[in-house]
Amino acid sequence: MVQGVGFRPFVYRVANKFRLKGEVENRNDGVIIEIEGVESAINEFVNDIRHNAPPASYIESIHVSPVGIKSFKGFSIIPSTNISDEITLISPDIAVCKDCLDDMRSQQHRLDYPFINCTNCGPRFTIIKNLPYDRVNTTMDMFPMCDTCRAEYSDVLDRRFHAQPVACHSCGPVYTLNEKSVKIEKLALILRRLQELLDDDGIIAIKGVGGYFLACDALSTKAVEKLRKLKNREGKPFAVMFADEQALKEYTFTDEYELQAVKSWQRPIVLLGKKNDLAWSVTKGFPTIGAMLPYMPFHYLMFENIRQKVLVLTSGNFSDEPIFIDDEKALEKFLPDCEAVLSYNREIYNRVDDSIVHVVNQKARLIRRSRGYVPVPIKLEQNADGIVAAGAELVNCFCLGKGNMAFLSQHIGDLKNMETYLFYIESFNRFKDLFRVEPKLFVADLHPDYLSTRFADQSGLPVLKVQHHHAHIASCMAEHGLDEKVIGVAFDGVGLGDDGKIWGGEFFISDLSGYDRLTHFEYQQMPGGDKATLNPWRMAVSYLYSIYGESLMDLDLPFLHQVQEEELNVVIQMLEKNFNCPETSSAGRLFDAVAGLTGLCLFSDFHAEAPMRLEGAIKGRSDEMYNMDSGEIINVKPMIRQIVTDIQKNVPGSEISLKFHNTIVDIIQKIVNSVSKETGLKKVVLSGGTFQNRYISEKIEIKLQLSGLEVYMNEKIPCNDGGIALGQLAIATKKRGQV
Repeated sequence: MVQGVGFRPFVYRVANKFRLKGEVENRNDGVIIEIEGVESAINEFVNDIRHNAPPASYIESIHVSPVGIKSFKGFSIIPSTNISDEITLISPDIAVCKDCLDDMRSQQHRLDYPFINCTNCGPRFTIIKNLPYDRVNTTMDMFPMCDTCRAEYSDVLDRRFHAQPVACHSCGPVYTLNEKSVKIEKLALILRRLQELLDDDGIIAIKGVGGYFLACDALSTKAVEKLRKLKNREGKPFAVMFADEQALKEYTFTDEYELQAVKSWQRPIVLLGKKNDLAWSVTKGFPTIGAMLPYMPFHYLMFENIRQKVLVLTSGNFSDEPIFIDDEKALEKFLPDCEAVLSYNREIYNRVDDSIVHVVNQKARLIRRSRGYVPVPIKLEQNADGIVAAGAELVNCFCLGKGNMAFLSQHIGDLKNMETYLFYIESFNRFKDLFRVEPKLFVADLHPDYLSTRFADQSGLPVLKVQHHHAHIASCMAEHGLDEKVIGVAFDGVGLGDDGKIWGGEFFISDLSGYDRLTHFEYQQMPGGDKATLNPWRMAVSYLYSIYGESLMDLDLPFLHQVQEEELNVVIQMLEKNFNCPETSSAGRLFDAVAGLTGLCLFSDFHAEAPMRLEGAIKGRSDEMYNMDSGEIINVKPMIRQIVTDIQKNVPGSEISLKFHNTIVDIIQKIVNSVSKETGLKKVVLSGGTFQNRYISEKIEIKLQLSGLEVYMNEKIPCNDGGIALGQLAIATKKRGQV
């Protein structure tokens, strides 16, 4: 990955350092360097490139071979060329670098210029339309360079040599602040007005790198509540941006690994422990804060000119729609309810949300993969050329195979409304064209009603259907380069199984070609199907009914009094008659049930709220746990009985949650150790959305490692359904001959 990261100037400087002559060319099949000089100097040159390349670059391999002497006069950079359908990797968007921030204070033509960038930073993926990565193929093509910028762009020793978005006050994009009756175009006045609006509890729509964001004072209860109503987002926590590291540390607990993640050039949102309170509605009672630091030059200018040190900065959309990128649409949708819309006159071509990371056992692990990470591919051990993976229904990403590289899309979202589905199709077509992929085989989820599966079915190409949880395990295997039998544990919310039931608490022996299902959580009725995911109390009642029958009401559990009697009776009748009660082995639904039983979450306002509330309730440390019988099927009823007893004894929900989580860790450990002993397998793969649970993933990884096992979990891609497409693609490399 060398496009737009200052790689060729770096090569030029290294060649001069060792007094070598030749040329460097950036072609779409890789970087070609011809070099002449003393052999020892050439060896040092290659070693320097290997170990000191620009931080945002990535070198997959270096091949060295002798060529004939050409008697070069010096060292030169020659223009980019396209010679085949091979592609040169494209850089993600990179947070503004320190050198550019310094230039923003000292260069006369860029003083306080909010679009300053160089070859080490700035927009990349969001502005590129085609390869090679030259200005004419980006949304900067409408901004002709001034003489000063052109001179920098043409000087191989300048940090802005061939920096495609290079610009300044004279020739680059500009911001405009639109209020209902006023338009402000001078930056100094815009910054002053932002302060006034934020002080007055205002909400501002701000155009970011990959889409619009909604901002307000994170300490203002009034502003945050107003933002929730605007977004139609009742319960899900908001992400916040801190002015600097000092402000971050004032409100959050951070260790060195979390600080490294939040300060990285990708600048993701990082989930951190909450130290001091923001407005309550920012986190809605969760003990963590989704925190990020500034990554655009404008962010730094903004915080220098406002008194607030922490702002809510949430994606600019409504409900589950994609983040807005169109300026006219932003004005139309936001200005009636926002105090102002701040936009700039450069097009966003590829929309991206902020990425989300959390640190588990000193490793940063992606929860949402988008800005800063896409479109960096995952290298596979197999040839995936022409394979297209459609992904899942929720938190969708798709994946395209090019040779032995898997290009996973940016976060698309939940494919349940037309806007998101259109974004999915648009992004698919752009990836296909950008990376010159000619689809030959589609691979999709077993579930026939997923829009991603329907998209594959309507492609006119052969379609391979892959079981959801096999794809979870395969996603982690592909990421870590595994191609052998492993013990696989797949825990999540929902996935159609081979038997037509809903899986989600699965233990496999698996490889990329197939799997054997060893055991799973016992099947449980889901009263109302998907309604049960929105109403965790339904799963609580389901488990109670399977143990106590209609006498469950005699238990007099507090949560039962918080549910409307009429609705409760309907659910009991559904369970009794087994009407609209699909069966599930889902770990996610078990977490829902415990969250409902304890009263921690009876009604979910967003996906996976109940398991998140349950984890968030944990306090203190203890090794106490409940009983759970493992065997051909894992019997959870003994645990449910003990939880009921604890509730009747007025044991706090925080203590019940801790014991429950310990029980889940224990059952995984026991089964995995038993399978390893029986089979001799030592490699364990853990994947699925449940492993976003930090308590469980931290504990089980350490415990299994102490048992002498090699443990693999998703890191570079999400363990949730955002990683499913990579697993689908990896499986298809082994099974494409069967379609």
